[in-house]
Amino acid sequence: MKISTKGRYGLTIMIALAKNYGDKPIPLKSIAADYELSEHYLEQLIAPLRNERLVKSVRGAKGGYLLTREPKQITAADIIRTLEGPIRPVEEMDDEEPAKRELWKRIRDAVKDVLEQTTLEDLAEYDQDLYQEEYMFYI
Repeated sequence: MKISTKGRYGLTIMIALAKNYGDKPIPLKSIAADYELSEHYLEQLIAPLRNERLVKSVRGAKGGYLLTREPKQITAADIIRTLEGPIRPVEEMDDEEPAKRELWKRIRDAVKDVLEQTTLEDLAEYDQDLYQEEYMFYI
């Protein structure tokens, strides 16, 4: 399964909102600037996330977007399914050999399990941990 830029940038938006959970709304312009992404493209991605009630918008000068649930209640699978569709590594073929069908099923289930078990909280904390590492140098 290959995740397109829709899925990758959608995860970026959601991780940014997760890091800010419980605080003021974040405008897409800010996320686009922070991650050097196209604001116009992010606007296209936020609509399906809003339609699935993963985010909500706040209008006005101090407006932007907020998560609708706690980051620990939203999985990577929720986001990927919303933006990419069903999770499957290959199109299923009726004439496929049973052994191959079983392999594709196992791969699908493994990917699905990882996405379902990974929450936005996990991703936000992991991302923050990367930037908070301290290095010690010895001479």
